[in-house]
Amino acid sequence: MITIENWGLISYSEAWERQTALFDELIDAKLNGKPYTNRIIFCQHPHVYTLGKHGKAANMLLNPTQLQTIHAELFQVDRGGDITYHGPGQWVCYPILNLEDFHLGLKEYLHLLEEAVIRVCRTYGIEAARVHRATGVWLATGTPEERKICAMGVRSSHFVTMHGLALNVNTDLRYFSYIHPCGFIDKGVTSLQAELQQEVPMDEVRDRLEQLILELLKETA
Repeated sequence: MITIENWGLISYSEAWERQTALFDELIDAKLNGKPYTNRIIFCQHPHVYTLGKHGKAANMLLNPTQLQTIHAELFQVDRGGDITYHGPGQWVCYPILNLEDFHLGLKEYLHLLEEAVIRVCRTYGIEAARVHRATGVWLATGTPEERKICAMGVRSSHFVTMHGLALNVNTDLRYFSYIHPCGFIDKGVTSLQAELQQEVPMDEVRDRLEQLILELLKETA
């Protein structure tokens, strides 16, 4: 059983605290034979940058004063990956799952999340794909116009996951210009809105992403 939760617009610090508590709770239950719930959480954050545990601080191009000027925060977090941006108009998805319930390893799990986003893009007539050794979902792969539409970074312990993906829907892409997104200096960033040249209904995108993740997980269980 998987419970879907929508936390709405929530500060990054509060969401991190809440998902960490659920993550720890699931691990404890799994290790001690207690009942537990697999969850998929959707939310949006006020302007924030997060730097993964192996990320380079130099990929944040602003100092603390400049961050305040653009009303953004910076957090060092315990996921994989480098630096990324979260903000309004972007769906962040935090699956807190026991991967063993779905017969998935971490690599296969990331592949599944990428596949769900690729299929969401396809429903809007956008051809998206993976890039070798660059986690996430990309457009115009293998060309000088290669650009990322969805960033990913997860943490796993005892095959339980937290953190997840961030899909740019109606995101203000200017905020990516203040960082080297995911550590890349030669690749662009895009959104559904930028590709379609029109605003896209947020709830519609969330519903499609939710449905596809659930379908793909059901296929593996």
